This record gives sequence, C-alpha cells and structure tokens, in this order.
Amino acid sequence: MSAWIPGGALASSVEITAATVQRGDVIHLGGHACRVGDLFQLPQGAKQLVFESGELLTMHARTRFVAVRMLRRR
Repeated sequence: MSAWIPGGALASSVEITAATVQRGDVIHLGGHACRVGDLFQLPQGAKQLVFESGELLTMHARTRFVAVRMLRRR
C-alpha cells in the first residue's frame, strides 16, 4: 500500500528485517510510532536500532516488522 503525502514524498508500507531496515523507517511499537535515527551492526546478523526518541531496539536476524518508509519523488 502506498499513499501520496504533502511535500512530494510517497509513504509505503514495507516488511523489514535486520538486513533491510534503514534510517528514517517508522515502526509502530506498542501504539507508538518510532522513527529509526541510527543503527549499528551486531554479531550474527542482528542490528541495534536507535530511535529518534533515544530508545533502543535490537532486531535479530529473523525478526520481521512492518514499517512505513518515505520515498522521495524524482
């Protein structure tokens, strides 16, 4: 599912894993929208996500989430 939003960006729901997560992805956790501000590679394919709020989340290699990703229009 994709939707146009003001500013010429396209918002798209995507399934993400530790291998595909990107800065700027928005993940809904516990009813809160958390935007990925930074991420760090951990052993065995895991990644530690640092949200803009300062909270941390570790995604293991097989963890899957649905996130909203903003795509710029060209």
